[in-house]
Amino acid sequence: MPGDILTRARKKFVSEAAKLLMKPLNNYVVRVPNDLQALRGSLRKGDVLLVEGDQRISQVIRYLTQSSWSHCALYVGDALLHGPPELEDWARDKFGAKAQHLLVEAVEGAGVTASPLDKYIPYNVRICRPEGLSKADAEEVVRYACSRIGDRYDLRHIVDLARYFFPVSVVPRRWRRAALTFGRDSERAVICSTMIARGLARVGYPIVPQQVAVEENDNVAPLQRMLPKRWQRSRARFRRRDPKLITPRDFDLSPYFKIVKLNHLPGRRFDYHDIIWEDDGDAVAVQPTGPLAPRGSSEPNAA
Repeated sequence: MPGDILTRARKKFVSEAAKLLMKPLNNYVVRVPNDLQALRGSLRKGDVLLVEGDQRISQVIRYLTQSSWSHCALYVGDALLHGPPELEDWARDKFGAKAQHLLVEAVEGAGVTASPLDKYIPYNVRICRPEGLSKADAEEVVRYACSRIGDRYDLRHIVDLARYFFPVSVVPRRWRRAALTFGRDSERAVICSTMIARGLARVGYPIVPQQVAVEENDNVAPLQRMLPKRWQRSRARFRRRDPKLITPRDFDLSPYFKIVKLNHLPGRRFDYHDIIWEDDGDAVAVQPTGPLAPRGSSEPNAA
């Protein structure tokens, strides 16, 4: 009997805590409106979509990682429509025409699942593209992500929940990454960035590895040393980082990922001459303050 009471109390606590963590913030601001067609036209299979979330848990993750990005998802396009029959039927039934443009992501409380691209239209997003990733390897990463659909990632461990309510400002900087992964020992339980990092690790693609050494010229084949330096193939020794310690921020900062900027104007070519500024003539000149303020002016808006 006491055990049943504790179990019910624990479930109630977890349920209420999850609701609080998932509660949207009131001060979320979309800085640049997204265009669904532009997003679809820009994404490629294997791209990582970074998201600035609007929930309490997103705010905590942003602080712990010192970044704007609290979530990431892998763009798989129509991959589910060409996969196992059960996944194909599920995608067609659940998403319909939207199944042509899907993301695979690990979501708190829902586990690894597929989501339509338009889910993140109301959010601040960024596309990170693994540069030089071959088509075959990109397909392998996508296949891996699709194979993880259904993995559980439930907010059911009290210790896992408690870390998000802890005053994060007192967490030492060197422990902040660990605070995101504490208690996640199961291979089948992943956070969003861990799943993507494991997929890229399967094909040997780096995110933020530790560089150990650069190959010296003495170790280069004799024929290669005869070539101009710009044609010589340089190699480096890296040490892999634990996928559980990869965060959304790492895709943004990685030198191996290209940031893809979206063009929100009609047509493919951006020309700032095509912009119509509706507030022309209404703009107010703001006088600088402090050291840059004009001499003789003591007020910021002095005439």
